[in-house]
Amino acid sequence: MAIYNLGSINADLFYRVPHLPQAGETLAASSRLRGLGGKGANMSVAAARAASRTIHIGAVGNDGKWAIERLMEYGVDTRHISVLPGIPTGHAIINVDDVGENAIVLLPGANAEITEAAIGAALSEASPGDTLLIQNETNNQAYAAQMARSLGLFVAYAAAPFDAEAVQSVLPYLDFLILNTIEATQFEQATGQSPEDLDEKQVIVTRGSQGCTLYENRTENIRHFPALPVTPVDTTGAGDTFTGYVLAALDRGMPMAQAIGLATRAAALMVTRHGTADVIPDLKEVQDASF
Repeated sequence: MAIYNLGSINADLFYRVPHLPQAGETLAASSRLRGLGGKGANMSVAAARAASRTIHIGAVGNDGKWAIERLMEYGVDTRHISVLPGIPTGHAIINVDDVGENAIVLLPGANAEITEAAIGAALSEASPGDTLLIQNETNNQAYAAQMARSLGLFVAYAAAPFDAEAVQSVLPYLDFLILNTIEATQFEQATGQSPEDLDEKQVIVTRGSQGCTLYENRTENIRHFPALPVTPVDTTGAGDTFTGYVLAALDRGMPMAQAIGLATRAAALMVTRHGTADVIPDLKEVQDASF
């Protein structure tokens, strides 16, 4: 089996600040780092490091070839990443404060220029039962979801950054939905539906240090899974790591509860590290970690 991820690729620019800036405030950063990021790239790296065959569908500019090489190093299949001349690679400016919270500004760049032809070429290689993962940092999510559903793929959606129109366009094609608590509230406001209302779908709502809640509406089963006790230094990418690990575990045939348990360990380890895709733990690290 395999995971096809239509996802963003960003250069992440990290600035360490004493606190997150308010409107009109100027702060001096104590450090600056550049790393590979984007919700899509993070999830692809997480899935690949969780031992799933992972194919990334995306785009960068000429200034982003380093990102393709980095994804390859982490085990991601990059054959379906386009290089678009004249368009900048997406990037994110990430402020991280002394307690590990973050505030992020995104430039979509090439992430918003992925063609239907590129998506079709990638998904033409997929087999029924493979997974398509989408987020809201690229264009053409609805096109990809509809095609994947017609091909018999398991369609998974991380509804972040939240966009009401994007949610409405992909909802009919989904098998799996993951949101954090803020996105879950936004989802209910936009659609009039709560996780319990989504028939025929599996829904996970992540709750940070409070763990996550699984809604399996085919069986009307709601279960809560606690988080592991750790001291976070940077929460950036923890949700992406969780999502990639859950889907990789499901792709490898694990039951949902076991997949969530593995993903919870990966996310707990992730928040003890500074960075995004470059520091996502691999499966051995996650299995060997003591909490």
